[in-house]
Amino acid sequence: MERAFLVGVEMRTPAAQRADGYWPVEESLVELAQLARTAGMVVVGQAVQRLERVHPATFIGPGKAEEVARRAIETAADVVVFDDELSPRHQRELEEVLGDEVKLLDRTALILDIFAQHAHTREGALQVELAQYEYRLPRLTRAWTHLARQAGGRAGGATGGVGLRGPGETQLETDRRVIARRIAQLRREIEEVRAHRSRYRAQRRRAGVHSVAIVGYTNAGKSTLLNALSGAGVLVADQLFATLDPTTRRVRLPGGGTALFTDTVGFIQKLPTQLVAAFRATLEEVTEADLLVHVLDVTHPQVLRQAEAVYTTLEDIGAVSTPIINALNKIDRLPPSSDVSALLAAFPDSVMISARTGAGLETLLARVEEMLEKQMVWLDVLIPYGSGDLVDLFHRRGLIEREEHTGKGTRIVGRIPRTLKGEFRLYQAEPGPG
Repeated sequence: MERAFLVGVEMRTPAAQRADGYWPVEESLVELAQLARTAGMVVVGQAVQRLERVHPATFIGPGKAEEVARRAIETAADVVVFDDELSPRHQRELEEVLGDEVKLLDRTALILDIFAQHAHTREGALQVELAQYEYRLPRLTRAWTHLARQAGGRAGGATGGVGLRGPGETQLETDRRVIARRIAQLRREIEEVRAHRSRYRAQRRRAGVHSVAIVGYTNAGKSTLLNALSGAGVLVADQLFATLDPTTRRVRLPGGGTALFTDTVGFIQKLPTQLVAAFRATLEEVTEADLLVHVLDVTHPQVLRQAEAVYTTLEDIGAVSTPIINALNKIDRLPPSSDVSALLAAFPDSVMISARTGAGLETLLARVEEMLEKQMVWLDVLIPYGSGDLVDLFHRRGLIEREEHTGKGTRIVGRIPRTLKGEFRLYQAEPGPG
């Protein structure tokens, strides 16, 4: 088991501390330690530096970098993990300070490694591999410095003299071309996955099946909730990013109807942009959903900041306009004297639940049904007798207020999911009451 030494940075400038998603460095390091443990490492120490601005060469100050190197040796650390994404230059300079015996990772590389461990389907593996390659491509210089040294050169591209320039640079460029070709191939395969998902969603819309995406911070209890609602059997573990591959299950609503609930990948503060881009096909399950159920862990001391991170990611992927229900989860773990007034004030239209015990789930489903019904539109249609499939569709997916058989066809007045309105556009009679 690798031994990890953690490094966190907090910017002193008021602008940085007012930024959306700002976490105190100590709290962010607690989460980084949990990420490290999820990746299979044991944390042996940590260091914090507060800065006015990031150092252009070593991210932290050169003196602090030397201190981190000494403490890594003292604690017998195998890996130094930074709580922020390092630029290729920062990574190169810090690796020189740390030496060859200690590996350097940043938060992005750590999260990518966890995703690689937990992606079990072909789709998930493709998306993670793409994110890893896009992250590594601009950071390849360090990987080939051994060849440069063999040729007498120095790391970073400097030469060792006439006739000693070639091998390292040639290998690096060859590797870049190989990776660029692999990235292009992965993008094509992921686009095929995306097209398949799009066709599947179109079939669902045609059938009038409502879709509900379960979103939330990682480890908030999304998979536990899907299991409780549907008996899905999704892996549940007390660790970050325990499940990556989306799982969709049909759930019966209190009024007798059904909806498809999808458990999506968990969000996290400083979520790597490579992951958001690579997981676009999966995240479209969120952007195309009729309704979002946002699961929050009410026992977490940073639950409000976690919610901010979720909303930031939803904004990044274009899902902020989708109706949302906040499910305040894990109420069974709250001490009896707990004051949840701040949470209720922050999320006034919320449902308190325990996915583990089932408390509040009936209320949650009733709220889901109510919200989905609000997204239905009134129609007054006259459907020819030769289009009985549309009459059947209205019966299965709509709420019929009045139906009569006329000489020209079946007239139906009622509500239908907004996504199905186009199916009846040729047969609308008079405007309904909505």
